[in-house]
Amino acid sequence: MKALDRKLLRDLRLMWSQALTIALVVASGIGGFLTSLSAVDSLALARDRFYADGRFADVFAGMKRAPLSLAGVLRDDVPGIADVQTTIEQVVRVEIPGLVDPIIGQLIGLEASHAQHMNRVTLSRGRWPQGAGSQRGDGSIEVLVSEGFAQARQLQPGSAVYAQINGRRRALVVVGTALSPEFIFAGLWGMPDMRGFGIFWLDKDVLASAYDMRGAFNRVAVKLAPGASEQVVIDGLSRHIAPYGGQPAHGRVHQTSHAMLDNEIKEQRVLGTVLPVIFLAVAAFLLNVVVSRLVSTQREQIAALKALGYPDRSIALHYLKLVLVIVMLGLLLGVAVGDRLGTMFTGLYAEFFHFPSFEHRIAPWLLVVSVGITVATAVTGTLNAILATVRLAPAEAMRPPAPGRYRATLLERLGLHALGPGPRMILRNMERRPLRTALSIGGVAAAVAIVVMGNFLRDAIEVVVDTQFTLGLRGDVSVWVTEPVDDAVRLEVARLPGVRAVETSRFVQVEFVNGHRRERSMIRGYAPRPDLYRVIDVDGRQALLDGRGLLLTDRLADKLGLRVGDTVRMEVLEGRTRTLDIVVAGTVREMMGLNAYMDRPSLNRVLGESDLSTGFVLSIDRGAESAVLEASKSLPRIAGAWSKATMLRNMQEISARNVRIMSTILTIFASIIAVGVVYNNARIALAERAWEMASLRVLGFTRAEVSALLLGELALVIAIALPLGMLLGWALTHAVGEMLKSDQFFFPVVIRARTYAWAALCVVVAGLASAWVVRRRIDRLDMVSALKTRE
Repeated sequence: MKALDRKLLRDLRLMWSQALTIALVVASGIGGFLTSLSAVDSLALARDRFYADGRFADVFAGMKRAPLSLAGVLRDDVPGIADVQTTIEQVVRVEIPGLVDPIIGQLIGLEASHAQHMNRVTLSRGRWPQGAGSQRGDGSIEVLVSEGFAQARQLQPGSAVYAQINGRRRALVVVGTALSPEFIFAGLWGMPDMRGFGIFWLDKDVLASAYDMRGAFNRVAVKLAPGASEQVVIDGLSRHIAPYGGQPAHGRVHQTSHAMLDNEIKEQRVLGTVLPVIFLAVAAFLLNVVVSRLVSTQREQIAALKALGYPDRSIALHYLKLVLVIVMLGLLLGVAVGDRLGTMFTGLYAEFFHFPSFEHRIAPWLLVVSVGITVATAVTGTLNAILATVRLAPAEAMRPPAPGRYRATLLERLGLHALGPGPRMILRNMERRPLRTALSIGGVAAAVAIVVMGNFLRDAIEVVVDTQFTLGLRGDVSVWVTEPVDDAVRLEVARLPGVRAVETSRFVQVEFVNGHRRERSMIRGYAPRPDLYRVIDVDGRQALLDGRGLLLTDRLADKLGLRVGDTVRMEVLEGRTRTLDIVVAGTVREMMGLNAYMDRPSLNRVLGESDLSTGFVLSIDRGAESAVLEASKSLPRIAGAWSKATMLRNMQEISARNVRIMSTILTIFASIIAVGVVYNNARIALAERAWEMASLRVLGFTRAEVSALLLGELALVIAIALPLGMLLGWALTHAVGEMLKSDQFFFPVVIRARTYAWAALCVVVAGLASAWVVRRRIDRLDMVSALKTRE
């Protein structure tokens, strides 16, 4: 072993605690980078593989009823279509024996005798329904059920559920569980509610007979030919299905499962890039400080090495090796942490997104990028410090470094002389090294900001839930119909036992057109002065609809290039297709989606229709929910119902736990940063000022007084860093919130006082732990060795 390599090992042994804390900071950055990006890369890989194997369609459309012969027409007459697949689909109410929870089911017809061209269903367990024989003698129907719903409701082959199929209660016997690329995410209206929404595949002929759809279909999926224009196909397909009550076709971007999956991938890539940058920047700072101190204390050794003939390159490489050893230790720890946490995150994803095969993997390119970023950060942060020392001439390096130049602090120069000698010494030492002091404060502030960022998600979700389900939706139960009905149905709903009040709504699918800009949306018609279903903006204020006309969310207005007072063309996508021009009366800044609002009477009047409704929101007596849900099944025109309390409970079972896991991981990483910064600064200050402290001890200062000089500086750094870190956390949260903003959703930037308090507590505790370790070293200070002077 070379002499310099032996010296390297001795240096590492002497500074093992500092090296370990720096390695842990590096590991946190790399671990966070690999955790987020490897999990999301695994998710994207599983998606792309399942899309390819299942031949996921590119364009989708629905209609009321179209003849099967239309499929051949579409294939031949619409340019760009490579394949067409037709299905029958129906949304029904589902009951599980022994449960009162409202459940929505989507029935999809399968052709047992023909393999699917697209959106292929993959069998997970059990067997396929047996063609026409899947309808048993007792009237029950064999079905496959979606894997996520089966797991959430503990359904096994042989389990039975009941569905209201075309007004008749039918038993659905589960013969297997399945997956489809069309329903990787199968939540209700984009909500993560696998307990309240299930997919049921059954024989197409059985479903067609139940709904009088023999020789017809109401859903079509299309595969594009190579190089085809999606918009051309969408326009051609929409034109051909319009006579059959067809809604305009749409691409994958508006397909619920794909949109939710794609949005999750984009969000995690943002988080997996932003946060590790902070960790690695702090690691670079720590390396710079530690290496600068190390090489400055080894000036005589460097001079001796030069005198013995070692060139500057070998000496610089020696210290660079020291840095790389620390960094590589952190890299190895980071890869292990990233693999472990990435596997855990993949498991969390598997609760939302269901694939035939979904395993965590770290792609080779991620490892290469991790190594490259880590090494580049370390070299950039330390190379200047190394070169500045090794360039010294041997005679200059043999001399002790010039003593520091102390002078009155800024406060003293401003006339504030009330400070005692201890505080003055602390402030003078901090002012003498302004860059190091600023970087120390910045490192601790970064730790505070990361804790704020990690817990902001919890605050944001609470605000979203409170806004949507407490301020906005103040009813207890919602029911809806498949076709618009006369508002007189409200009187039938109001007579259900336990109902105190009923409010009606009308939802209409439309497409807004302004020049070349087009956006699909839904006009939500609420009561003129709603009480149970209100429009609430991001500031918690209600937007009244009474006679105001068309109200757009700000994001929808921006995408269409509209301002208040502009006229927009509205193409109605359901019922009798028509095109209307309507004036934009106002905008509202809302959290969810690209929405449009009008009061219901005005909406019906604009559409030229009578007093129609598509949904009813109910306020009910306490404890009457089960009775209301059960009684609503007797109303033939009610297609489904759901309970706000049940949906919230189902959402919080998953989302609350996942947010806790995320905030805990980020809090641990931030605490590592705080320990790394505080501990290394304290150790370096102790090494630099050992002579001063020993001198003070000889002059009669107690250990506590001497410790207060050093630890007081650390306390002042933390005290300054806490408010700065909170401000940085606020700014970081706003920046990440902007990057995460999408058409479907954006997190409101709301940070509660408890989040700031928790961030401060975590950093203070980390600082106290570091101070305790350093205080023990001060107590064991060898005054004789410290007071020896260099000749």
